[in-house]
Amino acid sequence: MLHKGIHLIKNIQKYTTTNTLVILGIILGVIFGLFLPELALQQKMIGTAFIYFLKMIVVPLVFASIFTAILGLGSIDHLKRLGIRTIGLYMLTTALAVVLAIVVMNIFHIGEHISSEGLEFAKASTIAPFSIENMLLSFIPTNIFHSLSSGSMMQIIVFAVLFGVASLYLSPKQQEPLSSFFSSVSEAMLQISEWIIKLTPIGVFSLISYVIADQGIEVILGLYKYILVVVGVILLHGLITLPLVLRIFAKIKPYEYLLSVREASIMAFSTASSAATLPVSMRIVEEVGGVDKKTASFVLPLGATVSMDGTAAYLTIAVLYIANLAGTTLSLGDQVLLGITVVSLSIGVAALPSASLVMMVVILNQLGLPVEYIAVVVAVDRILDMCRTSLNVTSDLVVTKVIDVYEKRR
Repeated sequence: MLHKGIHLIKNIQKYTTTNTLVILGIILGVIFGLFLPELALQQKMIGTAFIYFLKMIVVPLVFASIFTAILGLGSIDHLKRLGIRTIGLYMLTTALAVVLAIVVMNIFHIGEHISSEGLEFAKASTIAPFSIENMLLSFIPTNIFHSLSSGSMMQIIVFAVLFGVASLYLSPKQQEPLSSFFSSVSEAMLQISEWIIKLTPIGVFSLISYVIADQGIEVILGLYKYILVVVGVILLHGLITLPLVLRIFAKIKPYEYLLSVREASIMAFSTASSAATLPVSMRIVEEVGGVDKKTASFVLPLGATVSMDGTAAYLTIAVLYIANLAGTTLSLGDQVLLGITVVSLSIGVAALPSASLVMMVVILNQLGLPVEYIAVVVAVDRILDMCRTSLNVTSDLVVTKVIDVYEKRR
């Protein structure tokens, strides 16, 4: 017991040091991007290389982790119970984020009517028409090796789950080499992630300075009301709603847990990628958050693909903001429809390329709003993408802890 306590303290000290350096990297990155924008733009390669290193290990880590987690569960009934509970909690937190966004937008009625003349969003024409049929078919890998090489996460997860379930029907003698191999792969990927984590302060500095230099402070100031509302909703959900979920369902001290695993949220803010943050999230929830490896291996990869609290809140605000820009007042029924659509699509559309863009175009078309107005909000999309990704990952960390508490109570 004493040995475990000492080990936990050492891990907390290690991540606390990294956290301090990462925060320092963010501050210095903002200053560098503001005062030396030309140099900040030229050093983009450093930050890009850092994200590439993280993404390099995501596919083998996700596949191996989900497979070993399912094999470790030991039965289909256990898997079914865990899967339903996980998806249910992810949808609950997403729904809460959407409701909060609608309430805030009805309190702060931002966005004055402007003409759409001269506005154009060319990317909208490149998006194929959305259909439930195409979405469901996109879950199925026709060639798993192509899915692995292209990083199609939903297809990889579907195959990993099927492969894991099929392996449950094998004899213990046949299961053993598979379990040993994929457990070793998972551990090796997590070891590589530890090395990459040490580069985080440098990677964060590079990424933040580039974004600040590329976006420009003028664009941010021009849409300050919109940015403040989005960031405000994200902070409210992350600091009040999600801690309440932890308190109610897990019966733990929420802020103590969230502080201990904050490294993953900071990393998500820096990289603006849930997938790239996944190796860090898995390592931290196990070592510092006290989450069982089997739970983290199943819940977190799933969350990195389908959990979209930040994205759902952002899209809700963006659509309501665009409605105000277009001079259209959405009725209560329209807003309820908007909320239901965002929550319903949040899991499925995650399998498609440019998920946020696809969802926004689909919703605007459904509500009869002009797609051209996306050109206004897309100007600050990169900055807000960092914020919403951080919330997406924080939600993953919360749901993982709740599921782990339930599993340990069982």
